[in-house]
Amino acid sequence: MKKIGFLSFGHWTPSPQSQTRSAADTLLQSIELAVAAEQLGADGAYFRVHHFARQLASPFPLLAAVGARTSKIEIGTAVIDMRYENPLYMAEDASAADLIAGGRLQLGISRGSPEQVIDGWRYFGYQPADGESDADMGRRHAEVFLDVLRGEGFAEPNPQPMFPNPPGLLRLEPHSEGLRERIWWGAGSNATAVWAAKHGMHLQSSTLKNDETGEAFHVQQAAQIRSYRAAWKEAGHRREPRVSVSRSIFALIDDRDRSYFGGDRGGEDQIGFIDPRTRAIFGRSYAAEPDVLIEQLRQDQAIAEADTLLLTIPNQLGVDYCAHAIEAILTHVAPALGWR
Repeated sequence: MKKIGFLSFGHWTPSPQSQTRSAADTLLQSIELAVAAEQLGADGAYFRVHHFARQLASPFPLLAAVGARTSKIEIGTAVIDMRYENPLYMAEDASAADLIAGGRLQLGISRGSPEQVIDGWRYFGYQPADGESDADMGRRHAEVFLDVLRGEGFAEPNPQPMFPNPPGLLRLEPHSEGLRERIWWGAGSNATAVWAAKHGMHLQSSTLKNDETGEAFHVQQAAQIRSYRAAWKEAGHRREPRVSVSRSIFALIDDRDRSYFGGDRGGEDQIGFIDPRTRAIFGRSYAAEPDVLIEQLRQDQAIAEADTLLLTIPNQLGVDYCAHAIEAILTHVAPALGWR
């Protein structure tokens, strides 16, 4: 395991039991947690994007703010739903945030999953083309996004521009060199993992995937990762691919940990349906004393196959507790898994 970061969904609720009672709380605490995680030595601060929900949504103001407050930690998403995105506008926002962060963005994108409203992307002004599904539309948006990130000119300049133009066709500005090689795809199936490899994107695999073989979640996920790496090699890309998996992992080292998570020690995979046609398998959570956790995680085949582990954090418990939970893993568990 080369890198360990955190992944926050940015939940907020006005409940008095929550430490994040408003959107402002979630955004500001996300910045503070990224700063704390960098100080603890974590490698990444990642954020989920959900529309029409009391969670994090538009990611680029947050990523830019985190980039301005930190200097080393990777900053990313897991994932942005491309069905909702204008790929050209997104390329401008992403490049600006990456420049502010000094080239530390690691953007996870995806065709998306079921959301809070029916066909939410249509409220953003998008419709699948004739004969195209919403998933196809998301992948099409992703391909346009990847193409314009290359920084090649494509737009015909005005012969009488307001400002002088460089020669030739114009590209989007600002352009951040290297960002194209730091795009990840959140794949829910083996086939989309292979598709991501062919397009030269890194792979993000979450705590759920399509149940394609009936085997344990971590076994199926490990097979997905191996399929991805084989497709990457076959595509002939010159750089090394990266693979992340996310897990809910809690080291029980004090009374707070045992109070919050001590009753969830024997988690098992769960089966469900993310839409009427797709049977999915959801990976188990881990909560145990550090020595027990180490042995459990060593049996997780997907963690062994990946190079990056994202720890899903319970952000409604506040910055201090989330930083404690991250530090507990980095200090008491991660070294035994080969981290640093």
